[in-house]
Amino acid sequence: MELLALLAESKIRAAMAHGEFDNLPGHGKPLQLEDCSRVPAELRMGYKLLRNANCLPPELEARKELARLGPLIAATGDPEERARLSRMRADAELRYQLLVEHRR
Repeated sequence: MELLALLAESKIRAAMAHGEFDNLPGHGKPLQLEDCSRVPAELRMGYKLLRNANCLPPELEARKELARLGPLIAATGDPEERARLSRMRADAELRYQLLVEHRR
């Protein structure tokens, strides 16, 4: 494997010396790196497809619902509405935990 890495490195250095990397599109601009380090390798392609289609994975949809319900519970003054929203939050929390556990 090291021989292959050395060969690739020498080819890259030769191309750089000949100016083959000059004037490439995006030259001088920062790279747009995607942080997929927290996504398991076997799920990365699927997540990328979902992201490109503007869809969220189910566990992120559930987490988004949890984030939406928190401020609603805090803002409501009606005890019945607060209880209803709290039940919805508990259901969303359980759904999120199940989805996360299913991914493991």
